[in-house]
Amino acid sequence: MSHVDLMAGPPPTYLPDDPADAELTAGDEPGAVVRRHPASPAAWAALAQHARRQGADDVTVYAYARVGYHRSLDLLRRNGWKGHGPVPWEHEPNRGFLRSLALLALSARAIGEDAEWQRCSEFLRDSSPAAADALLT
Repeated sequence: MSHVDLMAGPPPTYLPDDPADAELTAGDEPGAVVRRHPASPAAWAALAQHARRQGADDVTVYAYARVGYHRSLDLLRRNGWKGHGPVPWEHEPNRGFLRSLALLALSARAIGEDAEWQRCSEFLRDSSPAAADALLT
């Protein structure tokens, strides 16, 4: 008879490699990478980060981050995620999701959407405390 630990919680989710990561690392412009990989959480996170660094309106950053977040949810579900559980920062392909979620939280706070800031920042911390520590600044 096998014993199942009902208190253990769901296993970590490890996303597959994102083809956009190599292009972004090579220095390709995030908008061009999004056009080639529109389902990529990493590409949308990079576009949101690029817009933020360029001083874009917080609503624009929010919109890009929201697309990355929703693309991430689709990808997470296709890879066994059940709506909660760890998504480790240490696994590089997870970072597109985690960065999108952090940028969504930060831009929500910037536009005064306090409930969304709270929800997203808690979701990030629940998914990866290391990501929350690294990204919510």
